[in-house]
Parts: sequence; structure tokens; C-alpha cells
Amino acid sequence: MAGKIAFQGALGAYGDEACRTTRPDHIPLPCDSFEETIHAVKSGAAALAALPVENSTYGRVADIHRLLPDSGLHIVDETFVRVRINLMALKGSTLSDIKVARGHPVILPQCRSFLDAHGITPEAATDNAGAAADIAAAGEHGAAALASELAAEIHGLDILARDIEDQSHNTTRFLIMSPENNAARRAEKMITTFVFQVRNIPAALYKAMGGFATNGVNMTKLESYMVGGAFTATQFYADVDGHPDDENVRLALEELAFFTDRLEILGTYPASPLRN
Repeated sequence: MAGKIAFQGALGAYGDEACRTTRPDHIPLPCDSFEETIHAVKSGAAALAALPVENSTYGRVADIHRLLPDSGLHIVDETFVRVRINLMALKGSTLSDIKVARGHPVILPQCRSFLDAHGITPEAATDNAGAAADIAAAGEHGAAALASELAAEIHGLDILARDIEDQSHNTTRFLIMSPENNAARRAEKMITTFVFQVRNIPAALYKAMGGFATNGVNMTKLESYMVGGAFTATQFYADVDGHPDDENVRLALEELAFFTDRLEILGTYPASPLRN
């Protein structure tokens, strides 16, 4: 029997696409929130979870950096989903019938040009695929959802316009999370993700980063965020190319540890071929 992979949203969500792309042998399990998605794995209801971490248009996904360090899960893979926004409505509808379009507040600004050009009023929904499901269930005429082609297929809606997003590069990166830490070298190019808090000493961050420069380690991401509501307690989230067993990565992490109060590796995993 196939295992399950949890994601936030309704069936047909972009998270659902991530699940089907990276784990086609698993059954997608929709969850109402990121917390519920993580709990599904920790409780054994799902074997894996797919969590969005960043988007090429709007940046990092809120709350994910806060949840990952204390989730008890490990990053074992990554995948990228091209966010193609489609306008969908009840079968037989035409574009001129549509008065309102519903989507997540993050999605709405991404297709503002199309909606404005067609005189369609945007309305916020908690979930894109969920908006499609609600329109289909209610048989609501004159309303459309902004969602994936998969959502239209699952919920039996017609796509009235395809790829209406303003930015053609719109892509979301998802992390595949597991209770097991599979840090074995499974590809030539590996990514290591970790979080750390620098010690409260002058130039601590500068000194902490020095080890990556002197050892020739490529850091592809460094983001800061507050923890515990304290302005002085800043945590950093980072991605670097390489594996902790690589001599240069090992030395860089050792030097980083000297200047930190906390250093935790969240996962070491193959770089997705979609990364480029």
C-alpha cells in the first residue's frame, strides 16, 4: 500500500502538484494548515510532507522558517512548481459571465493585470484549490477561481483563461520533509540547510560567515527572522552547496559553530534538477 504525503490546501493545490511531481508513488493528503501538515507526519498519518518555503515573486512563505526548526522533521528533497494561474468556472461559463475571481491573497496581485483588463473583481479566499471546490459544490455562476489546471480537473470546472499570472517566472520551491534523516550523498550536487543564532558579540555574523568565504563554500540563501518576539534574538536560515562530509563544508560549519549559540542542520539533500 502506498504511503501518504501531506500538504497544506485542498486537492488540486500547488502543494498537491509538488507531491505528485516529487513522490508519484505516494497518495496526497490535504491539510488545513502548515502545522496540521507537520502533525500528519509526526502522528504517522502521512510518511512525508511537502512544505512551500519560498516563491520567486513574493519571497519566503510566512511561518515556514519558524516552524521548520522545531518540527522534528528533516529535509530529504526539494522540488519546484511553476505557478501557472488559471481562471476556472462552472462548465458552460464564458469569460464575459465572470464578475468575481477568488484566490489566496498572495495569488490575487500576481494576476492583477488580467483581472483589471476584464473588469473582474478579486476576492480573497483561504485556498486556491479550495475556492475551486467551493464554486463547484455550490454551483455558483458568475464566480471563478484562480488555481492550477489540476484543480480544474479534480473539481470539474472549465478553464476560461490559462497562465494569466503577470510574471512568467512565478515558481514556488517546496521542501520534502521526513521523520527520518536521509543525509546520505545521493547526488553529485547536494544542498545543506541549517539554522543558527549568533552569539551576542561584536561582528559575530561577519565572523561566522567568514568560514564559508575562506573555505570556498557557496551560500545560496541567508535569511534572518525574529524568534520569541525579541528584537535581540535573531535566527538565521541558510542553504549552502555541498555535504557536511565535504572537507570545506565541514570546516566552515565548525567555524560557524564557534560564533553561534545554536546551530542545527535541518537536512542534506540532492539539488533538484529543476533548480536551474
